[in-house]
Amino acid sequence: MLKKASSIYKKYKEIINYLVVGVLTTIVSIAVFYLCRITILKGDSQIDIQISNIISWLFSVHFAFIANKRYVFESVKKGKEKIVELIKFDLSRVSTLLIEMICMWILTEPLSIDDKISKLVVQVIVIALNYVFSKLFVFTHKKIKN
Repeated sequence: MLKKASSIYKKYKEIINYLVVGVLTTIVSIAVFYLCRITILKGDSQIDIQISNIISWLFSVHFAFIANKRYVFESVKKGKEKIVELIKFDLSRVSTLLIEMICMWILTEPLSIDDKISKLVVQVIVIALNYVFSKLFVFTHKKIKN
Protein backbone atom coordinates (compact mmCIF):
# COMPACT_ATOMS: atom_id res chain seq x y z
CA MET A 1 0.00 0.00 0.00
CA LEU A 2 2.80 2.41 0.92
CA LYS A 3 4.72 1.51 -2.26
CA LYS A 4 1.61 2.15 -4.35
CA ALA A 5 1.08 5.54 -2.69
CA SER A 6 4.75 6.39 -3.22
CA SER A 7 4.51 5.38 -6.87
CA ILE A 8 1.41 7.51 -7.40
CA TYR A 9 3.06 10.46 -5.66
CA LYS A 10 6.19 10.21 -7.84
CA LYS A 11 4.08 10.01 -10.98
CA TYR A 12 1.87 12.99 -10.09
CA LYS A 13 4.27 14.88 -7.78
CA GLU A 14 3.93 18.26 -9.46
CA ILE A 15 0.14 18.21 -9.53
CA ILE A 16 -0.16 16.87 -5.98
CA ASN A 17 2.29 19.46 -4.66
CA TYR A 18 0.50 22.19 -6.61
CA LEU A 19 -2.82 21.17 -5.09
CA VAL A 20 -1.32 21.23 -1.58
CA VAL A 21 0.28 24.63 -2.18
CA GLY A 22 -2.96 25.81 -3.80
CA VAL A 23 -4.97 24.78 -0.75
CA LEU A 24 -2.48 26.50 1.57
CA THR A 25 -2.46 29.61 -0.62
CA THR A 26 -6.26 29.61 -0.62
CA ILE A 27 -6.27 29.34 3.17
CA VAL A 28 -3.92 32.33 3.37
CA SER A 29 -6.09 34.29 0.92
CA ILE A 30 -9.38 33.50 2.62
CA ALA A 31 -8.00 34.00 6.13
CA VAL A 32 -6.62 37.44 5.27
CA PHE A 33 -9.81 38.38 3.39
CA TYR A 34 -12.03 37.33 6.30
CA LEU A 35 -9.72 39.04 8.80
CA CYS A 36 -9.98 42.29 6.85
CA ARG A 37 -13.76 41.94 6.56
CA ILE A 38 -14.28 41.43 10.31
CA THR A 39 -11.79 44.07 11.45
CA ILE A 40 -10.70 47.12 9.48
CA LEU A 41 -12.84 46.78 6.33
CA LYS A 42 -16.14 45.51 7.68
CA GLY A 43 -18.43 47.81 5.74
CA ASP A 44 -20.82 46.44 3.13
CA SER A 45 -19.52 48.64 0.34
CA GLN A 46 -18.00 47.22 -2.82
CA ILE A 47 -14.86 49.27 -2.01
CA ASP A 48 -14.38 47.45 1.33
CA ILE A 49 -14.87 44.09 -0.38
CA GLN A 50 -12.41 44.87 -3.17
CA ILE A 51 -9.75 46.34 -0.84
CA SER A 52 -10.04 43.24 1.36
CA ASN A 53 -9.66 41.11 -1.75
CA ILE A 54 -6.54 43.01 -2.89
CA ILE A 55 -4.91 42.75 0.55
CA SER A 56 -5.62 39.01 0.67
CA TRP A 57 -4.20 38.70 -2.84
CA LEU A 58 -0.94 40.42 -1.88
CA PHE A 59 -0.35 38.07 1.04
CA SER A 60 -1.29 34.94 -0.88
CA VAL A 61 0.80 35.80 -3.97
CA HIS A 62 3.95 36.22 -1.90
CA PHE A 63 3.32 32.90 -0.20
CA ALA A 64 2.47 31.20 -3.52
CA PHE A 65 5.61 32.37 -5.33
CA ILE A 66 7.93 30.98 -2.67
CA ALA A 67 6.02 27.71 -2.28
CA ASN A 68 5.50 27.09 -6.00
CA LYS A 69 9.08 27.94 -6.89
CA ARG A 70 10.49 25.59 -4.28
CA TYR A 71 8.04 22.72 -3.86
CA VAL A 72 6.00 22.51 -7.05
CA PHE A 73 8.12 23.55 -10.01
CA GLU A 74 11.47 23.11 -8.21
CA SER A 75 12.97 26.13 -9.89
CA VAL A 76 16.59 26.87 -9.02
CA LYS A 77 16.92 30.09 -10.97
CA LYS A 78 18.96 32.78 -9.29
CA GLY A 79 19.94 36.36 -9.97
CA LYS A 80 18.41 37.99 -13.04
CA GLU A 81 16.61 34.79 -14.06
CA LYS A 82 14.90 34.66 -10.67
CA ILE A 83 13.81 38.28 -11.03
CA VAL A 84 12.38 37.55 -14.50
CA GLU A 85 10.59 34.54 -13.02
CA LEU A 86 9.16 36.70 -10.23
CA ILE A 87 7.99 39.35 -12.71
CA LYS A 88 6.29 36.71 -14.87
CA PHE A 89 4.70 35.21 -11.76
CA ASP A 90 3.44 38.61 -10.62
CA LEU A 91 2.07 39.44 -14.08
CA SER A 92 0.24 36.14 -14.31
CA ARG A 93 -1.19 36.66 -10.83
CA VAL A 94 -2.27 40.22 -11.67
CA SER A 95 -4.23 38.79 -14.60
CA THR A 96 -5.98 36.26 -12.34
CA LEU A 97 -6.56 39.01 -9.75
CA LEU A 98 -8.45 41.00 -12.38
CA ILE A 99 -10.46 37.90 -13.27
CA GLU A 100 -11.08 37.33 -9.55
CA MET A 101 -12.23 40.92 -9.00
CA ILE A 102 -14.64 40.75 -11.94
CA CYS A 103 -16.05 37.43 -10.72
CA MET A 104 -16.38 38.78 -7.16
CA TRP A 105 -18.26 41.80 -8.46
CA ILE A 106 -20.59 39.67 -10.62
CA LEU A 107 -21.36 37.30 -7.76
CA THR A 108 -21.81 39.95 -5.06
CA GLU A 109 -23.56 42.72 -7.03
CA PRO A 110 -25.86 41.49 -9.81
CA LEU A 111 -26.28 38.01 -8.31
CA SER A 112 -26.35 39.19 -4.65
CA ILE A 113 -24.35 36.20 -3.36
CA ASP A 114 -22.66 36.66 0.03
CA ASP A 115 -19.08 37.92 -0.41
CA LYS A 116 -17.59 35.16 1.76
CA ILE A 117 -19.29 32.42 -0.26
CA SER A 118 -18.35 34.19 -3.49
CA LYS A 119 -14.72 34.23 -2.40
CA LEU A 120 -14.73 30.43 -2.00
CA VAL A 121 -16.32 29.87 -5.41
CA VAL A 122 -13.94 32.21 -7.19
CA GLN A 123 -10.90 30.54 -5.62
CA VAL A 124 -11.57 27.34 -7.58
CA ILE A 125 -11.34 29.25 -10.86
CA VAL A 126 -8.26 31.15 -9.74
CA ILE A 127 -6.38 28.02 -8.63
CA ALA A 128 -6.88 26.36 -12.01
CA LEU A 129 -5.83 29.44 -13.97
CA ASN A 130 -2.79 30.01 -11.77
CA TYR A 131 -1.53 26.47 -12.42
CA VAL A 132 -1.89 26.86 -16.17
CA PHE A 133 -0.11 30.23 -16.17
CA SER A 134 2.67 28.99 -13.88
CA LYS A 135 3.23 25.85 -15.92
CA LEU A 136 3.16 27.48 -19.35
CA PHE A 137 4.48 30.98 -18.69
CA VAL A 138 6.43 31.30 -15.42
CA PHE A 139 8.35 28.19 -14.41
CA THR A 140 9.39 27.06 -17.86
CA HIS A 141 12.71 25.37 -17.07
CA LYS A 142 13.27 21.80 -18.14
CA LYS A 143 13.43 19.31 -15.28
CA ILE A 144 16.01 16.57 -15.26
CA LYS A 145 14.31 13.19 -14.89
CA ASN A 146 15.71 10.99 -12.13
